[in-house]
Amino acid sequence: MKSKILLFSLLFLSATLLSAQDVTSRHPVGKGIVLSKAAADSAYANEDYMEAAMIYRSLVDSFGESAVLYFNLGNCYYRQDSIARAILYYERARLLDPTDDDLAFNLEMARTKTVDKVAPANDMFFVTLYHSIVLSLTVRGWKILGICAFVLMLIGIAVYLFAPALLYKKIGFSSAVVLLMICIFANIAAAQQRSQINHRTGAVLMTPSAVVKSTPSVSGTDLFILHEGTHVEIVDDSMKDWVEVRMSDGKEGWLQRIEIEVI
Repeated sequence: MKSKILLFSLLFLSATLLSAQDVTSRHPVGKGIVLSKAAADSAYANEDYMEAAMIYRSLVDSFGESAVLYFNLGNCYYRQDSIARAILYYERARLLDPTDDDLAFNLEMARTKTVDKVAPANDMFFVTLYHSIVLSLTVRGWKILGICAFVLMLIGIAVYLFAPALLYKKIGFSSAVVLLMICIFANIAAAQQRSQINHRTGAVLMTPSAVVKSTPSVSGTDLFILHEGTHVEIVDDSMKDWVEVRMSDGKEGWLQRIEIEVI
C-alpha cells in the first residue's frame, strides 16, 4: 500500500510541475502594451491605417509575436490595398493561431485579390484529417489538453490502485490508458505546431511579379511567373541570394531571396 501511495504521489507531483511550467511560460501583458494597443486601435478606427500599422509593428518589436497584433497588421495593410503584406501578416497570425475563423476568412478574402490561383495538390484523406486535427487547437491549447489528460489519467490510476470493487478498477485502468493516448497525441500536436513556428518554411512573394528559374542564376531557364501575394514553400535555403521554392500544386523552381519574405 505504501508503494502505491508513493507512486501516485510522484505522478501527481509531475503533473503539478508540468502545470506550473505552462503557467510561467506565458508572456506577461503589461500596462504599456495595453495603452499602446489602444492607441493603435483608435488610429485604425479613425481610418489612419498607416499610423495604426506603425504602432502595431512597434508592439511586435517590443513585446514579441502575437496572433492578435499580426491579425490587426494584416487588416491595416488590407485597408491600404497592400495585399502581399496583408497576406504575409495574416499568414503569420494563422501560424500562431490556426483556430481563428475570422482570421481564416480575412486571409481567404485577401487571397482572392491575388493574380495566381494555385490549386493545392490532393492529399490522402487520413493525412488531411490528421492536419485538421492538429490545427484544431493552438500550441497552448494542446498543452492544456495534455496536462488535463495527464491529471485525469492520474485519477484513473488512483481508482485502479485503491478502488475496492473490480468493476471500478477496470474502469480506472481503461480510462487511464485512453487518457495516456490523448496526452501523448496532445504533446505530439503541440510539438509539431511549435516546430512549424520555430522552423518556418512558408514565404510570400512581395514583388509585383517574379520569374521562377530552373537554376539559381539569372541566366537560368524561365519556368513560370508568379505574382505578389503568392504563397510558396522554401525547399532549399542554403544559398545566399537564391532559394528553391515549391508551389502548393507541386511545381518547383528558384527565386531570388529579395523577392520573398518568410512567414
